[in-house]
Amino acid sequence: MSNTDEMSNLDDMDELEEIGIESSSTMSKPNKRKKPVVWDEFDVVTGSDKTGVIGAKCSHCKNMLAYKRGGATSHLKRHLKVCVPRRVAESGNKKGPQQALLSFKVTGRSRQTLLSTYQYDKDKVRELLAKMFIVHEYPFRMVEHQLFVLFCQNLNPRFQPIKRHTLRADCIKLFAVEKEKLKGVLASVDRISLTSDLWTSNQTLGYMCLTCHYLDADWNLQKRILNFCCLPPPHTGIAIADCILKCLSDWDIEDKVSTITLDNASSNDSAVRILKDHFAEKGNLHFNSKIFHVRCCAHVLNLMVQDGLSEIRDVIENIRESVKYMKMSPSRLDKFNEIVKQLKLSTSKHLILDVPTRWNSTHAMLESALQFKAVFPRFKERDSNYKWLPTEEDWTRAAEVSKFLEVFKEATEAFSGSKYPTSNLESKVEDE
Repeated sequence: MSNTDEMSNLDDMDELEEIGIESSSTMSKPNKRKKPVVWDEFDVVTGSDKTGVIGAKCSHCKNMLAYKRGGATSHLKRHLKVCVPRRVAESGNKKGPQQALLSFKVTGRSRQTLLSTYQYDKDKVRELLAKMFIVHEYPFRMVEHQLFVLFCQNLNPRFQPIKRHTLRADCIKLFAVEKEKLKGVLASVDRISLTSDLWTSNQTLGYMCLTCHYLDADWNLQKRILNFCCLPPPHTGIAIADCILKCLSDWDIEDKVSTITLDNASSNDSAVRILKDHFAEKGNLHFNSKIFHVRCCAHVLNLMVQDGLSEIRDVIENIRESVKYMKMSPSRLDKFNEIVKQLKLSTSKHLILDVPTRWNSTHAMLESALQFKAVFPRFKERDSNYKWLPTEEDWTRAAEVSKFLEVFKEATEAFSGSKYPTSNLESKVEDE
């Protein structure tokens, strides 16, 4: 058989296939006709008396096209290529031609409005959803709430609901991606300074946070949290040093640490000695270790003020007990607020009870109490059980203490800055 005859036979087979009849290779099997793919998206319509086929109905646009049983289906295929509802549906699934939508974006400080095309991206939506739950600390189960799903589907009908376990996996995946990005940035940095702190939660669990500070290529001060982990007791120097070294090894920045800032706890002094020996052994101790350990100046100030307040605690005792008496009962606090309204004082302020270990809370308590100085005598007239009314001398001393603490508050806020260098401020204080 010649090549021309073979081509002719192939054409005949295609033509038979187009009208719904199988080729000779399959016709030997009776009642086994191949169903054209086009019928997956068309329905055969018969007459009312079921006498015969009168057309084919598109399942997307519901339009009726001419068709007779055993007839050709090429015109049905051509219709599917231009069927608008079908193209829109394929656009959402990214399987075919996509219909461009328009969106308005406000960019830059000039707040210019730009017109651009919009294309729904379910992967991008999943990523933004994970970021939203991370930043705002929403519970994972919220993603399954009925009204939340309804809200998202009203914003875009193409939104596909996910389960909380899927969202959790997305958050972990996003963390891994961002961690690799930060690793790439830190790889190009020559020197890194660390700060770390420990505290105990209300569940009596110990936590440690490790933060790195560095200058980027444009000489802008940057900071990033490297680790926030649970640190089981006891919080010895060895445990702290091991946790820090494990984190540095994970980020591959052991040879880049120039300084580390910690508070004045004895366990931190022990941890610093271990870290210094470790870096010296590997030849990664910079500046001859002269400034490796930087003591937290804000913590030093805190110890100084706490020591001073312990000497004058009796001076403000009546004010502290007065505030505690008001805060312990909602009915007393309501009565106190009623007097505040009668005197037309600011209702945006409220009483603050200090925490013994936080001197700045003592300053906040005195400031708030001084603003409501005129309220306490009137409350005494309405409550015979109130026995801690401050005298005029108490108020005078409280004002002096508050003014004194204001200086330390400003210094602490200056030392606690994270977007500008603070070591020069500490040196300035030492010189003065």
